[in-house]
Amino acid sequence: MAKFDDFSRSLVALEQDSTLIAAVELSRSSWLVGGLVPGLRREPCKKLVPDAEALLKLLHRWREEAIAAGRRIDRICVAYEAGRDGFWLARWLRARGIECQVIHPTSIPVSREHRRAKSDRLDLGLLLRAFLGWLRGEPKHCSMVAVPSVEAEDAKRPVRERDSLVVEATRLVNRMTSLLALHGIRGFNVKLKGAPAKLALLRTAEGEPLPPNTLAELRASMYRRQVIQARIAEIETARLERLKQAPQSGPPAMIALLARIVGVGIETAEMLTLEVLSRELRDRRAVARYAGLTGSPDESGSRRREQGLAKAGNGRVRRGLIQLAWRLLVHQPDCDLVKWYRERTVDGRGVTRKTMIVAMARKLLVALWEYVISGKVPAGMRLHAAA
Repeated sequence: MAKFDDFSRSLVALEQDSTLIAAVELSRSSWLVGGLVPGLRREPCKKLVPDAEALLKLLHRWREEAIAAGRRIDRICVAYEAGRDGFWLARWLRARGIECQVIHPTSIPVSREHRRAKSDRLDLGLLLRAFLGWLRGEPKHCSMVAVPSVEAEDAKRPVRERDSLVVEATRLVNRMTSLLALHGIRGFNVKLKGAPAKLALLRTAEGEPLPPNTLAELRASMYRRQVIQARIAEIETARLERLKQAPQSGPPAMIALLARIVGVGIETAEMLTLEVLSRELRDRRAVARYAGLTGSPDESGSRRREQGLAKAGNGRVRRGLIQLAWRLLVHQPDCDLVKWYRERTVDGRGVTRKTMIVAMARKLLVALWEYVISGKVPAGMRLHAAA
């Protein structure tokens, strides 16, 4: 039986004689469009400027050519590979009556030769053949990506912006600390509010004040860090206000449920909800696979080995889950998942602990998914009182 979110094959029967099929190879400077047009012996291919109106006009022109050749076109299907352009083109075409799908890049098989010919025209041919197999209903021929709404995409921006800002602030602190170490200055906290005013009082290992260019760079870096910290504070304040005003259903309700778990902060709860838990995933295996926490076995003949994590899923979710798993070892000592981990790491070896924390993170993600979907609290897990 087909699943409701089965993106590995089309659930609609393909009538190829009345369906115009097209694939688009997107790039920054141009779009290459190829098609399978009923009634035409040739397989048309056209290079366009990156313009959606030009693409729509081309599809309508091919439809008119098919009608002139005596074919009736009831369906126009377009596909392109997920990438830098995101999903706006799919939403734009769907609003104009065109069936548009976004192909998962890693689901397209390519030649395993060490050196192979690669061009936009060859890539377009691969996309077109993969898309045709998907439309025919061939399972696992290629996979499609769920096209999110504008609201769903925009809801993720504060979480992702904050992550980027935290990384940038850490980079600035490390850079300033290293710059001071070049002059033999250690132990100076560059994160203090009054640090810029104290720079003029610092002395190098030779007893001299900091050189003027170094002093200017440090002050500029401290100013940038203060701006970043102010923006992070704005994002966190806006998030709390948004959650207070949000309805008690959907993602806001999931965030509130996760935040009740001892050891799970509001930032982690929002990231997990918006990135993975609010998606319509099929089952437990699909949840773990989305985060890239499933294994990648390598078997050939008598050789049997495990290559480690697939890492093909959402890296932000994977990193956050592993960090959360380490935290729960401290905050949830009576949880069954923590006990499961303790039983398997009694040898105390670092390799064992690192391997099993990933396994625990996978189990934790599945448990949290069941918790927000059905309300089933993971066994032994402590919760804060409901607000």
